[in-house]
Amino acid sequence: MATGLRRALAIGLLALSSPVWAAKKVDLDYHVRLLPQSDQAEVRLTLAQGSAVRSLDFDLGDGSHYSDFKADGQWQLTPGKPVRGVWQPATDKASLTYRVRVSHGRKSGSFDTRMTPTWALMRGDDLVPAARLDQQDGIELVSRLEFELPGGWKSVETAWPRIGKNKFRIDNVSRLFDRPTGWMLAGHLGSRRTRLGETEVTVASPRGQGMRRMDVLTLLTFVWPQVQAVFPRHPAKLLIVGANDPMWRGSLGLRESIYLNTRLPLVSESGTSAVVRELAQVFGRVNDRQRSDWISEGFAEYYAIELMRRAGGMSDERYESLHGKLVKASQKVTTLRGEQVNPAQVSKAVLLLQELDREIRLQTRNKRSLDDVMRGAMRLESVDTKEFVQLAESVIGESSKVLDIGLLQ
Repeated sequence: MATGLRRALAIGLLALSSPVWAAKKVDLDYHVRLLPQSDQAEVRLTLAQGSAVRSLDFDLGDGSHYSDFKADGQWQLTPGKPVRGVWQPATDKASLTYRVRVSHGRKSGSFDTRMTPTWALMRGDDLVPAARLDQQDGIELVSRLEFELPGGWKSVETAWPRIGKNKFRIDNVSRLFDRPTGWMLAGHLGSRRTRLGETEVTVASPRGQGMRRMDVLTLLTFVWPQVQAVFPRHPAKLLIVGANDPMWRGSLGLRESIYLNTRLPLVSESGTSAVVRELAQVFGRVNDRQRSDWISEGFAEYYAIELMRRAGGMSDERYESLHGKLVKASQKVTTLRGEQVNPAQVSKAVLLLQELDREIRLQTRNKRSLDDVMRGAMRLESVDTKEFVQLAESVIGESSKVLDIGLLQ
């Protein structure tokens, strides 16, 4: 065949295999101005081309945290549970502006999120509430987040890739509507950074809050090889933020980010670690449904123990002692089912998962383990108790005696 003909055929085949269209990219910019004097953030969403989006339908919860809505185009608030706000943008460049209260208090007097004159610890999920996006076909929104800080505030940290001094790229492949979720921290901060595997890790807190930044990084470095061995998904960035009382005295993992009260021990007297537990939540991202909260909570607590043990941070004696405490704590538990499980149910769930791991290893002659069930659950969009049992049995290769119990009915 002549060279010219071969080249023509090759070009023709290439043209056939190439997509004939590409999504039209439209900028969606989030601008957040922090206003500590009024405990608020002013948030502005700007679409470079409003006609690309038919509507954004926001879930505003009870509506009490949001105010002062101004929109290019149409804006409609609908009372109810939840309160909904629908924005239909104007055709050309269009903005929606509103204010959101930053500090969220608890009945106990502590705070879930907080703004002071020198710093703010926030959730991106509150700054931009969840919304149903109805957009034109063939459109791809390119989202960025920029902070405007008060005078004297030095920096801002989020779990998103930084593309400027106070600017971040928001790109969530699992969602149509890219919004800036996860923990965020701004103000007079102290930070420590390191790279663990494929992940850029930052530990940050407001100055003077007693955060043991190097201790946290050392613990993470110690368990990281075990984390990598269990979880196939490794985020590009992980942010750990901390603050002292009156912040809530607990820990909580959100998207690629973890909050930790600085008074919490990194490793408790029983040998488990709140940091490692939240790490398992963030990396595992197991979403349960239909009163199956025991699955995600049980997995997180199971791996808080198991990862420490595998890393060599827990002796056999300590492990046995902890097992005894779990047995004692969960004696009165009769069911694991529920939308939210209590600490006794979590203890029972851990014991069940430990038994299941032993059963899998025995039946598969140590070729498989609970890690395989975990990875299977991660691949599902969400999992309920029935699907969990099926998943475990597909790993074992036969029905599970451990899971054939009244606790899961």
